[in-house]
Amino acid sequence: MASNTQIFSLSLLLTIVLANTTPTWSLKTDFYKKSCPNALSAIKTAVDAAVAKEPRMGGSLLRLHFHDCFVNGCDGSILLDNTSTIDSEKFAFPNNNSARGFEVVDAVKAAVDKACGGPIVSCADVLAVTARDSVVALGGPTWKVRLGRRDSTTANRTAANVFLPAPFMNLSALKTNFQNVGLGVKDLVALSGGHTIGFARCTSFRPHIYNDTNIDTSFAASLKRICPSSGGDNNLQPLDPTPAKFDDNYFKDLLKKKGLLHSDQELFNGGSTDGIVRKYGSDYERFAVDFVKSMVRMGNIRPLTGTEGEIRKNCRRIN
Repeated sequence: MASNTQIFSLSLLLTIVLANTTPTWSLKTDFYKKSCPNALSAIKTAVDAAVAKEPRMGGSLLRLHFHDCFVNGCDGSILLDNTSTIDSEKFAFPNNNSARGFEVVDAVKAAVDKACGGPIVSCADVLAVTARDSVVALGGPTWKVRLGRRDSTTANRTAANVFLPAPFMNLSALKTNFQNVGLGVKDLVALSGGHTIGFARCTSFRPHIYNDTNIDTSFAASLKRICPSSGGDNNLQPLDPTPAKFDDNYFKDLLKKKGLLHSDQELFNGGSTDGIVRKYGSDYERFAVDFVKSMVRMGNIRPLTGTEGEIRKNCRRIN
């Protein structure tokens, strides 16, 4: 349990970080102050209810924002269903049978539209705020989300297949993947720490536990009982031992060669990110500060603003 001094110290550090993170785009933390002052409280109430009902949903909602931003920017494109003119990102390899929480986003959107008296808040902003509120609901740090994104009128399944990080990537590929969207090595490690509240399917970690050598042998053996060499593709395993709590156990596990995914363990495998993993594994406050900073940076990836795009009435389809 953190002391009052530790909590104050963390809050102060987060304030300093946010004060010195200058947005590249015209997003504002008070964007809905006049148009819908109850927007954020409506979103928080809906997210808190969803996460309380199913703690796993916290990681799922965080992941939706991540997977949205890495494909053509933070524009809500991941939420669009297939149509004759839209090739939905939901069916890209990293999302198919994996991305989830769309019904919760629908409920959050309905709640905030009711609070605002209409479609004032974009689906892209809904994703950004639900990601923050999910982290907070599971005991993680809070931050002021910059808002004002608008929604795309198209999706890009091809880009999703190319630009979303994959569980089999090595460190070099992961670095390139993040560089492609303007994020650095520290962002890579900090944002990977979001796996502290996630689960993965057997199909995502099977190659690591059967083929890799940089894994604790007893850990691999225990996972093989959950994930056989064939079959059981949808069997789930938490990405760290405390999936309902946002903490630094993800990094502590990497130090013990107990990363669930190949891409996780690549962050601590004799490469340039080892030092950052060691730091986060021994200093939760440093991780929390850097995670917040990286979430703000990620949320600034090529948003649609001003008169670009639209404010969708239904997050699953264009107006």
